[in-house]
Amino acid sequence: MVSHDRISRLAQQIGDRLQGASQAPEEVQKGIQQVVRGAFDRLELVSREDFDILMDVLQRTRARVEALEKQVAALEEALEARQANEPVAGAEPGAGDEALAPEEDAGGGETNR
Repeated sequence: MVSHDRISRLAQQIGDRLQGASQAPEEVQKGIQQVVRGAFDRLELVSREDFDILMDVLQRTRARVEALEKQVAALEEALEARQANEPVAGAEPGAGDEALAPEEDAGGGETNR
């Protein structure tokens, strides 16, 4: 979050400019400080240090994702090349017929009772 010193300085500057107000400058400064603090809290601001850390993490993550995407693409190419070089099952006459045809029993389909 934004440090309270910065908020205090901002409130001080605003208070200095409003010295002509009907209230005492200290009261104006405290009121403005509360308003500014509330506004900053609603904005969900982060410090520059936190932002820089998150940007570094994001850049490393993005680089890792790109490397993984390249690796996946290379593996897909290798798989496609491997599949293209393998013969397709059933392409040769008689190949794979055993697995596809139902077995006939020697009794002509009759069961022994």
